[in-house]
Amino acid sequence: MQQVSFYQEVFTSYLDGFTKKRQPESLYNPINYILQLGGKRLRPVLTLMSAEIFNGSYKAALNAALSIEMFHNFSLVHDDIMDDAPLRRGRETVHEKWDLNTGILSGDAMLILAYQLFETYDPNTFQALAKLFSKTALEVCEGQQFDVDFETRDDVSIPEYLKMIEYKTAVLVGAAMKMGAIVAGASEADQDIIYEFGRNLGIAFQLQDDYLDVFGNPETFGKQVGGDIIENKKTYLYLKAVEFAQPDKKTELLHLFSLTTTDHSEKIKTARQIFVSSGSAEATQKEIENYTNKAFLVLDNLQVPEHKKFELIAFGKELMSREV
Repeated sequence: MQQVSFYQEVFTSYLDGFTKKRQPESLYNPINYILQLGGKRLRPVLTLMSAEIFNGSYKAALNAALSIEMFHNFSLVHDDIMDDAPLRRGRETVHEKWDLNTGILSGDAMLILAYQLFETYDPNTFQALAKLFSKTALEVCEGQQFDVDFETRDDVSIPEYLKMIEYKTAVLVGAAMKMGAIVAGASEADQDIIYEFGRNLGIAFQLQDDYLDVFGNPETFGKQVGGDIIENKKTYLYLKAVEFAQPDKKTELLHLFSLTTTDHSEKIKTARQIFVSSGSAEATQKEIENYTNKAFLVLDNLQVPEHKKFELIAFGKELMSREV
């Protein structure tokens, strides 16, 4: 297994070759634009990494990795439309730079391109990849709908929230790793184990993202700290604070998250204080650790050399200690 930076460089180079000019440019230029906005490329890196864990070639997994990245960015284009978001990674979103219809149609084309990338594989591999992809894509849509539904509900439970982030975020991480295993010809048992590793790590990753949104360093986080508070998002931190806080603080928090205010700094400061004093911040950190450890435990049954398991654990620990 190579360093993460190696996989990032290899994938970025492959992506650059894919994002060539095509006709009609009004359809493909927005696709090339969103694909080249950057990001950590976490999901395709996991696909390439997983292929090598099972003694496959990362080169053989490049189209599967590109499919995962294509789908992820397709979902971002449509999410930005649903959220009416003006910026993505500090740049204009597709529907803002072009228009709404372009965002919808280019997004649709990205989903088709994601499937098309599987056609380079032999029939058995193609079938396994497509079956996993279809299941995962539908779950991501379900997770997005849960997220939308939660915006107008005041009775969201912790299990419901965890299911939402599992579907919206974690299943794609699991699928990215399983795709690498499929391309490498790993056993079905090992494919399922590496999927569970990725799924649990994906839940931990999203909980960490929720935590960093409130307590992260503005200089390293890469987006506005406190964005979830401003948007009244019912994250794990919020739900635990509602559960743990003293009655007066709970009332204050519920009121705070019912407001649309221009005084963002005071709102963020107050919510952050309640998250800490209620024990919600500590509980969130413990849950991040819990899901990270769950990911590591499933590796016990993985049929690969121990040093490869240690490399996966080291990767997981590095991911969970991030500040961005």
